[in-house]
Amino acid sequence: MSFTSEKRNICLAGLLIGIIAIALVFFGNPVNMGFCIACFLRDISGAIGLHRAAAVQYIRPEIIGLVLGSMILALAKGEFKVRGGSSPVTRFTLGAFVMIGCLMFLGCPFRMILRLAGGDGNAIFGLVGFAAGILCGVFFLNRGYSLKRSYQLTQAEGFLLPGAMVGLLVLLALAPSFIFFTEAGGGPGALHAALAVSLIAGLAVGALSQRTRLCMVGGIRDMVLFKENKLLLGFIAIFVAALIGNLIMGNFTPGFAGQPVAHTDGLWNALGMLLAGFGCVLLGGCPLRQLILTGEGNTDSAVAVLGLIVGAAFAHNFGLASSGEGPTANGKIAVIIGIIIVTVIACANTFGKKEN
Repeated sequence: MSFTSEKRNICLAGLLIGIIAIALVFFGNPVNMGFCIACFLRDISGAIGLHRAAAVQYIRPEIIGLVLGSMILALAKGEFKVRGGSSPVTRFTLGAFVMIGCLMFLGCPFRMILRLAGGDGNAIFGLVGFAAGILCGVFFLNRGYSLKRSYQLTQAEGFLLPGAMVGLLVLLALAPSFIFFTEAGGGPGALHAALAVSLIAGLAVGALSQRTRLCMVGGIRDMVLFKENKLLLGFIAIFVAALIGNLIMGNFTPGFAGQPVAHTDGLWNALGMLLAGFGCVLLGGCPLRQLILTGEGNTDSAVAVLGLIVGAAFAHNFGLASSGEGPTANGKIAVIIGIIIVTVIACANTFGKKEN
């Protein structure tokens, strides 16, 4: 394997991100959840009243930092390019179902790695399903899948969602009565690092991810399609750093039962992440990558992020999200429907396009 400077840089970035994730746990975030894009977007969805699950309501500064950190670096490097208009309803729908898959598993691809690094054996099933979902997506990529082209847009379009993130930061700081927060001891939403610590961590990870193009979906996809392991090395580095950090802090607890914010149903852990992986390939990146692209001015990714937020609201309003007790019946039905709909979207934008 040729270890280029690019690979060295992404490994260093991965190690730093893994250290930051463990530090966030030390400063107050839930165990095995230094970062979780799905969980944090779900908490934001609850905080602004889109769902009323009292245990998971908090405006997570890490998400705000990811978008703003990416935007600041993109602007500095001349890489802030506002484009969009590529199948927005499809992207919104895919984002919603990716979130439903993640909340079946109780975590995004980022948290899946952190759960593995904490000794959570249930994440192995998630990883298997995630890889299977990516292979499903690669099947369609190899046959010409693509969404419609994007177009150059006005600069103002690219600043809308980052601007909304600044608005969320103001709301978090002011804590007006119409914003919902999980009460102390009321659930994962009440466990968080201080605002400044979380925001700085988000800014750092956002900048590192923007610079390295870090993406778990892209890592596995590129390995299958091109035998290129660069992006995958970044997540291996995150795993190594988080594993060492957990061992030092005494948070490494190998096993399946009693893992924090996790359940032991292997089949539905796998199917939830299969849906997430499949949908992410069709979107062109994992939830983390969608936030980073949003910071670069990509409004298609911004639409996908809105889909993730609304998907989280649906998941909790209609009893689709899992809990430590396991998946719900509604959640199982939603994941199966999601796999079917995502497959239809893939077929329509692969074979249907050829027929036209």
